[in-house]
Amino acid sequence: MLQVSCLFKVEVKVKVEVKVKVEVKVKVEVKVKVEEKTMMLTSEIIAMEDRHDSGLYPKQPLVLVRGEGARLWDADGREYIDCVGGHGVANVGHANPAVIQAITEQVRRLVICPNGFYNDQRAQLLAELTRIGPPGLERAFLCNSGAEAVEAALKFARLSTGRTKVVAAMRGFHGRTFGALSATWRKIYRQPFEPLVPGFEFVPYNRLARMEQAVDEETAAVILEVVQGEGGVIPGDGDYLRGVQALCRERDALFIVDEVQTGFGRTGRMFAREHHDLRPDLMCVAKSIAGGLPMGAVLIGPRVGDLPKKVHGSTFGGNPLACAAALATIRYIEAEHLPQQAAELGARLMDGLKAIPSPLVREVRGLGLMVGVELKGKVAPYLAGLADRGVLALAAGATVMRFLPPLVISAEDVDAVVERVADVLEIRD
Repeated sequence: MLQVSCLFKVEVKVKVEVKVKVEVKVKVEVKVKVEEKTMMLTSEIIAMEDRHDSGLYPKQPLVLVRGEGARLWDADGREYIDCVGGHGVANVGHANPAVIQAITEQVRRLVICPNGFYNDQRAQLLAELTRIGPPGLERAFLCNSGAEAVEAALKFARLSTGRTKVVAAMRGFHGRTFGALSATWRKIYRQPFEPLVPGFEFVPYNRLARMEQAVDEETAAVILEVVQGEGGVIPGDGDYLRGVQALCRERDALFIVDEVQTGFGRTGRMFAREHHDLRPDLMCVAKSIAGGLPMGAVLIGPRVGDLPKKVHGSTFGGNPLACAAALATIRYIEAEHLPQQAAELGARLMDGLKAIPSPLVREVRGLGLMVGVELKGKVAPYLAGLADRGVLALAAGATVMRFLPPLVISAEDVDAVVERVADVLEIRD
């Protein structure tokens, strides 16, 4: 019996040694592949992307390869303070640990689940969205982007009311698909694709009298941003927005609020509509909803009524992976009090920018960490100068510098941004 016991131990030891050797070999192979991918030169990456890309995007000559919090690094190892935030997507910061954990766990379980079946992550996210959204919006349609959310809201409004007219605001931006583009004001986006969807009318923003003239018995919906982002970071007046809402109720039109860029803490509240106690019939959200993964949603109120089955859909909408990421994002935003941080640091950023005594600055405006600096000339050279100084920002039209940093940015980085803006405007102490 002793001999048998010894033999058994030897066999087990041999098996363990073989297993360890196999694991080490796999790790070495993976490491080699990663190293090969990161050895490309910046010029090679730019040349490759230019050769095969659609060419639709004007690009800065930077190759961004890594991010953490409110910082980004390029392929040459240079560090930047990120005030682009993926156009307002990175509210919880780059490489957020909570989002990484949620994605990692979910990708091992289930990535796709058609909407013809139920799913645990989707059910939880729908419950969370309706909890944090406006009172009375107890349903939601899940999709993949802000433009898709706007498309769905416009279809739901027409279907619900039986009307076809939609009133939107001058300088408003709602996306580039045909329906969303039809509600978007700037000619540079619209003209190449006309004729667009008929029935859209534009009126000046923040002017209630003009809205009263436009909304009539043919109007299915009014769609507005609480803060116009692409239009130049223009906050809506509370009396105006509430007046539009009342007008829609009076004339049996639906009120659609576009919170694609302003949602999830960006303006100092979970949603910008909370600043003015707005209660829309449909609310579009996207961008930062899933911590960087593509996702969008439309929250649906009771005035919309029941929607017939199969009138709209999305193959990837509400997939378990994006839902898991969105759940982690919402919980992180609430646990870390990011709306409050956005309010405090947004005020710090605006105060600092307003204190820059530059003759080039026409106005500083915004809400929370959604800030615009309107210049008296074109912003392109100043944005390039900021990038040279380690700050990435973006334009909102030709003359407005827009700042959309992750809400996890530090006070020290906010102050550094102000200093470098002053420097690029050639203002020094």
